[in-house]
Amino acid sequence: MGISARELAAATPASRDRYIDLLRVASLAVVVLGHWLMAAVTEDGQVGNLLAVVPELQLVTWVFQVMPVFFFVGGFSHALAHRSRPAYASFLRARLQRLLRPTMVFVGVWGAAALVLQLAGADGGLAGVALRLVTQPLWFIGIYLAMVAFTPPLLRLHERWGWGAFAALAGGAVLVDVLRFAADVPFVEFLNFAFVWLAVHQLGFLRADGMIRRPALLAGAGLVGATALVALGPYPLSMVGMPGEKVSNMAPPTLALLCHGLWLVGAVELLRGPGARLVARAGVWRAVVAANGIAMTAFLWHLTAMLGVYGAMLGLGLELPAPASGAWWAQVPLRIAAAAAVTALLVAAFRRFEAPGRVRREGGAAPFAALGVTLALFGILGLSMTGFAGLLTGHSATLIAVPVTAPVAVAVTLAGWLLVDRPASRRR
Repeated sequence: MGISARELAAATPASRDRYIDLLRVASLAVVVLGHWLMAAVTEDGQVGNLLAVVPELQLVTWVFQVMPVFFFVGGFSHALAHRSRPAYASFLRARLQRLLRPTMVFVGVWGAAALVLQLAGADGGLAGVALRLVTQPLWFIGIYLAMVAFTPPLLRLHERWGWGAFAALAGGAVLVDVLRFAADVPFVEFLNFAFVWLAVHQLGFLRADGMIRRPALLAGAGLVGATALVALGPYPLSMVGMPGEKVSNMAPPTLALLCHGLWLVGAVELLRGPGARLVARAGVWRAVVAANGIAMTAFLWHLTAMLGVYGAMLGLGLELPAPASGAWWAQVPLRIAAAAAVTALLVAAFRRFEAPGRVRREGGAAPFAALGVTLALFGILGLSMTGFAGLLTGHSATLIAVPVTAPVAVAVTLAGWLLVDRPASRRR
């Protein structure tokens, strides 16, 4: 029988930084809410983007594009975790257990559903759109896997150079954008998936060692930098990807997105005092503990829930107003409440796969673990791009310069997971 959230909350040591846990839950909740709000589904089952319908709302992404906060929190947690479990394979296994297991269940369920729908010829309309869309948020898990994999060497650089290690990564992001926009070097922009996100992750190391002492300066520099880059450079206003845009701040990440991350990290650090007082309340802390226990499951299934709500509305013949119209906005609270209810049902069904299991103490072989996490992150990134549409027709998407199909992406991810989970010895 599992331990309840109340028992876990009561057993929390006084030394735990509860504000970090609050940031983790809040950032994922904002991402989920943002996805629900941005979806603009029409009566013919097509899914558009509210930010494209109302471009003025793109400025809101400067507050609600909070993935940098989640990766910052990840850096903090990974620093503490690696220091308590320094063996590379053991560290990877412990960090990835609650990440890859619910992800592979999600992939398995949707892969089976995609096969059934396509065999039955029922993969048109909203169902076909769902087969393309539901895997898109998996890019976040792929990037997170990379952060876990690079934690040991980057943590050593941080311990030696402090802010200098962050500056080196940020400098790499600057160089990549110069080569991309000024010299038109092909494919160089993909390096910023590493430089930008690992720089944000590095800020979590600095936070873990109490080295972010002037958050107002960090927030101000980030906000001024992002504003100048968008106003004077080739960077778009939106901090999330937009359909059909020539340049995206997200895919691949840009220097403007890194500045946005600095602004957000500085802002949440400025709110650290009030946030810590809030989460010190027993009821709030119990809610945060409970939410952390299901956060990954809810994230994986929230798009399924939203598309299910829209599918039910279309199936029942309910009116879908034009996106951004008065009637559309009036429906927003009801649609969000329905999506939250369906998400809760899906979480109840699949949450057990996120529950922490027993982590073996043997270290395993570091080369196998490194190969495994590399395969897993590329497989998940590939699946996030190709989706499950065209499963029987060999549909593929290009990951950097390599074409990838959904079956290959799933197989590579599964192989990577098994390699990471490989014990050092089969002997008991």
